[in-house]
Amino acid sequence: MAYNIVCLMKQVPDTRDITSDVLREDGTVNRQALPAVVNPDDLFALEMALAVKDLYGGEITVLSMGPPAAVEVLREALSRGADKAALLTDKRFAGADTLATSHVLEKAVRKSGPFDLVFCGRQAIDGDTAQVGPQIAEKLNLPQVTFAEAIESIEGDDIVIRRIIDGGHERVQGKLPLLITVTRMPNPIIMKYACVLLKGSCT
Repeated sequence: MAYNIVCLMKQVPDTRDITSDVLREDGTVNRQALPAVVNPDDLFALEMALAVKDLYGGEITVLSMGPPAAVEVLREALSRGADKAALLTDKRFAGADTLATSHVLEKAVRKSGPFDLVFCGRQAIDGDTAQVGPQIAEKLNLPQVTFAEAIESIEGDDIVIRRIIDGGHERVQGKLPLLITVTRMPNPIIMKYACVLLKGSCT
């Protein structure tokens, strides 16, 4: 069974190496002084979406909200295997909080057509709120699984996801359509060993 997949991605300032040169007098960060990168968790979300496409077939649409320069996020996604991409850009989006951002993205997801899975990064490194994905799920009236690190199986509209919790992991079973927020995916070697332990339930 092929699946229609939407993946939400964001361009963010690279905050991994902030120095005093990019700090304003009021203590805020001058974003223009930092190079722009794809939000790391969003890349993990894209990789999970691509894994579903490779195993089960389907189509991936990538949506991004940001300034015109954020088109680079879409180019990156298409080069990795996404099928379609759209940039949502408007001067009125500047300074949008999570509520406004989730509103715009929810409308875009609906307009993109029928979908089975919506993937988001767990959170963006420029805000660290982890609110946008859950807010979109609420607006779409979708069940959600957060902090996902692996999809163990999909059969029809039944899905089993492994997610991170304090002190370990848990397996969650759900029904499609579903929104998933993705955290750092495990090392492939570890995944292969885990699949053996689970007697092949990972694909």
